[in-house]
Amino acid sequence: MEFFVYGRDRGGAGGLKGRLTEEHWDFMDGYGEVLVARGPTLTGQGDEAESTGSMHIVELPDVAAARAFAYDEPYYLGGVFESVLLCGFRNLSGRTMWDFADAVDGYGRFLVIRMDAGEIAPVASKHVILYGELLELEGEARLGWAALVEAPDMEAAAGVLPGGDGRTEVHHWCFGGRSS
Repeated sequence: MEFFVYGRDRGGAGGLKGRLTEEHWDFMDGYGEVLVARGPTLTGQGDEAESTGSMHIVELPDVAAARAFAYDEPYYLGGVFESVLLCGFRNLSGRTMWDFADAVDGYGRFLVIRMDAGEIAPVASKHVILYGELLELEGEARLGWAALVEAPDMEAAAGVLPGGDGRTEVHHWCFGGRSS
């Protein structure tokens, strides 16, 4: 089963998050083989961007393991997150972020979340890194959609998950992991 985990940073937690980053990476190293996607959301792009959250899509055996992943995580335990969105995830693209090979110079990367159960047309674009349905943690009911995309701007990124009732959020995002 795949799970979507998005921890939203609380205001003013940047210094704390920086101090916990090594612990976070050590924790994530234990999940390296089952991570589908990972990375921080940011205030913008470039060297001056600050973290606003931490997103992971991970394949785990059950809901108990997903809760342990989300709530034993050092950023969560350390008080970095204001909230955590934990959902089941049905990966409709059938790939991981590491399978993405069509990067375009000058395009940014974005996390798009649409929280409504409405339908969307199949997403077919070489600029979609991956996308899927957000599901109830204990069930199969659709709660919404999430996509990782490459786009020229936030508006174009939001258009990947069209429709809905206006509850679409778009975050600057980048591939995550330990710096080399």
